[in-house]
Amino acid sequence: MLTLQRRQLVGHDILLARHGNHICSMRLDRSTGRVIALLDDGSVDSAPNLISPDLQLPETIQSVLRNDWKFLATVSGCVAGLAGVMIAAAFSLAGLSADPALAELMTTYQAY
Repeated sequence: MLTLQRRQLVGHDILLARHGNHICSMRLDRSTGRVIALLDDGSVDSAPNLISPDLQLPETIQSVLRNDWKFLATVSGCVAGLAGVMIAAAFSLAGLSADPALAELMTTYQAY
């Protein structure tokens, strides 16, 4: 089931347990899967972000977009193309009509 909640970073907890209030800032290094902390004295410490590499974490909005961006872009393009075809068809039908009242009705339908 898709929960779309923020993932808890295990590395943050590990670094907080090690150093407590001596941490100035923390950042996530996605390429190595580690959380890196800058300490008061200028030193740097890091901790792994996962308990187990095969642990299945809940999905987030960012992870869904990162994994499925090609599919979402394709669907969005198809919907935009279909909408363009429908608008073009409505204007062409309005132009083919011999009755000017029908043409005016079809072109101003969005106003209602």
